[in-house]
Amino acid sequence: MADASGRDLDRAVDAFLGYARHARGLSEQTLRAYENDLEQFVGFARGRGAASVDDVSLELLRDWLWEADQRSLARSTIARRSSSVRAFTRWASESGVVPTDPGVRLRAPKGASHLPRVVTGDQVRTMLDGLAARAETDDPGALRDLAVVELLYAAAIRVSELVGTNVLDVDRSRLTVRVLGKGGKERVVPFGVPARDALEAWLDRGRPVLAARRAAAAAPATADAERALFLGDHGGRLGTRSAYRIVARLLEDLPGEGPAGPHTFRHTAATHLLDGGADLRAVQEMLGHASLGTTQIYTHVSSARLREVYRTAHPRA
Repeated sequence: MADASGRDLDRAVDAFLGYARHARGLSEQTLRAYENDLEQFVGFARGRGAASVDDVSLELLRDWLWEADQRSLARSTIARRSSSVRAFTRWASESGVVPTDPGVRLRAPKGASHLPRVVTGDQVRTMLDGLAARAETDDPGALRDLAVVELLYAAAIRVSELVGTNVLDVDRSRLTVRVLGKGGKERVVPFGVPARDALEAWLDRGRPVLAARRAAAAAPATADAERALFLGDHGGRLGTRSAYRIVARLLEDLPGEGPAGPHTFRHTAATHLLDGGADLRAVQEMLGHASLGTTQIYTHVSSARLREVYRTAHPRA
């Protein structure tokens, strides 16, 4: 059993966040969500006179979620808050800070179910043809942008995986790329000949130009930038925001709902694979999903598209 100082709510939350960061290998996005949610929970608990982990009860947790609902927070936000605080109370129980887990029976409304944004095969081809035309000028940024979009669509990888990829992770002869996914899980993903050709053009004619810009600006040569597959305009490793901007420019004029970012190409690739007859478990492995249920949303997308085609094309619809 932890000592009295370990029962202080602030200290217990700090200890949990340290455990989550160093022992569980969670993504930075998940860690930030935990930290933000639990900071707000501690503030709420203090307002109710709860300063110790022992003061955290199921009623207090339910009141916190109810208060969020009364402020009209999104259902997905409330569901995430529930997940964060349940992870904390589970850790407190398993660590012996408290004898029982007060959050084990906590429930929150499920987030609203939205089908991911998907673009058509013709729209993808039009975008890639436009990028290829720009790349024919050998502009290094255009060569990079074409390779970025080709790889996002061909390998269906996350933007964090894309920007974290190094040159040596790409096997151009085997047409595979090694990426580091959520939870530090590594996987090898295939890509096609068009992506290989775009990557070769970028590596041979685009990347050296941007790397030279860093040297010309007398910027320090970091080992990270030396390894990075994709570089930004100033020669450092391409960042997530820059990757978002590259994709957002392409998608901004296309119809459809949902965020217009790199994940659109991941959603699109998964849907097109299933439309083409790919096995669901093979798509799950390619995407790096821990649960088959996560991948199954793309079967709903395919069904929705099938229904739309039927309504518009079948004479008896």
